[in-house]
Amino acid sequence: MKPIASLSLDLDNEWSYLKTHGDLAWQTFPSYLPLVVPRFLDFLARRGLRISVFVVGQDAAFERNYEPLRAIAGAGHEIGNHSFHHEPWLHTYSENDIAAEIDRAAEAIEAATGARPLGFRGPGYSLSRATLDVLLARGYRYDCTTLPTCIGPLARAYYFMNAKLSPDERRRRRMLFGSMSEGLRSLRPYAWELGGGKLTEMPVTTFPLLKVPIHFSYILALATISPGLALGYFRAALGACRLRRIAPSLLLHPLDFLDGDEVGSLSFFPAMRMGHARKLALLDRAFDAFQDLFEVVGVGEHAAAVAAAARLRPTVPRFG
Repeated sequence: MKPIASLSLDLDNEWSYLKTHGDLAWQTFPSYLPLVVPRFLDFLARRGLRISVFVVGQDAAFERNYEPLRAIAGAGHEIGNHSFHHEPWLHTYSENDIAAEIDRAAEAIEAATGARPLGFRGPGYSLSRATLDVLLARGYRYDCTTLPTCIGPLARAYYFMNAKLSPDERRRRRMLFGSMSEGLRSLRPYAWELGGGKLTEMPVTTFPLLKVPIHFSYILALATISPGLALGYFRAALGACRLRRIAPSLLLHPLDFLDGDEVGSLSFFPAMRMGHARKLALLDRAFDAFQDLFEVVGVGEHAAAVAAAARLRPTVPRFG
């Protein structure tokens, strides 16, 4: 019997990437959802996968997006909360503002999809103690925001090099993607010890010991140098997870299914020069390796399984 693993997709939209990048074109809310949603639903259906999809509340608030969002829920995928405004500096908000952000997103997502989110992922892996307290008080079953990696400052430097930001915007984003200390966080699920109870944390898995990212956007970026190297790296990471008995929780993004010819405004992102057909072929090979080793489910199902096993290490939240 294969060990369990989980898979999720953060449904970041074109406007949300532009907003984080400092491009004022985000204010027109350009969207690629009608293009990308059928594409990734078809990919997942071909592989018999039902996963977790984290939806941005602002997208759910637009009636024009109801059809693609309902298609995701209708295909049996878990619907999660990815905040309302998708601002990766959510950790700087007051607790009241965080509560309003999460609640507004949940209401819009439920109205659009018919599903009330029970899982949360912060935009840009943004997390704070106040966010955890709000999630616990609202009855969320798990958070899956943490990305245990030491390369956050490098990712931030690359981002600032390409972004169009004022000094004030740079200040707001000064801790984007976290510090090197994020690499000290556990790869295994654990329980946040909060004043009112416990909340399950499902980290996005990185390469055991090395603590460098292994989710699919990174694999595709590496494939622009060498597909063989990228797939070898991914298989080595999965093997390390099996060796250390870590049940991986991996992550997709919409740009894993799109290319720069289709979304020219985001052509600066890594791997966007690779055609989407080539991306899909590489994803198929990576997923062959993933599904050969693990039974892949949604994050909610994975979180329920580890919580039922009662093996979650209690952890006191520390941020800074």
